[in-house]
Amino acid sequence: MFSILLVLLIIVAVFMIGLILLQKSEGSGMSGSSASSMLGGMLTGAAAGNFLTRLTAWLAVIFFILCAALAIVSSNINTAAQQSDLRNEIVNQEVADAPSSEVPAETAE
Repeated sequence: MFSILLVLLIIVAVFMIGLILLQKSEGSGMSGSSASSMLGGMLTGAAAGNFLTRLTAWLAVIFFILCAALAIVSSNINTAAQQSDLRNEIVNQEVADAPSSEVPAETAE
């Protein structure tokens, strides 16, 4: 489960990076001529800005939800491992402390 969530988080992060770089900025960064020529002018204008902004917002929400899910799954995995280690230690200690009935009694000669 942890691996699946981690892969999804990486995919969402890569898509977010791409969308953020495509958005028009004050300095007209990467969204200038190169992005519009690559996409054939498909994402130019006000409607494209709204679409990219909304899509980025949705991806950000998904990103934070995945981060929270990863934290919960990670804490459950660590808790289970710690409980298992503690349980093994208690069992080993009980076995070591138990009186051994198999040891024969010494006979006086």
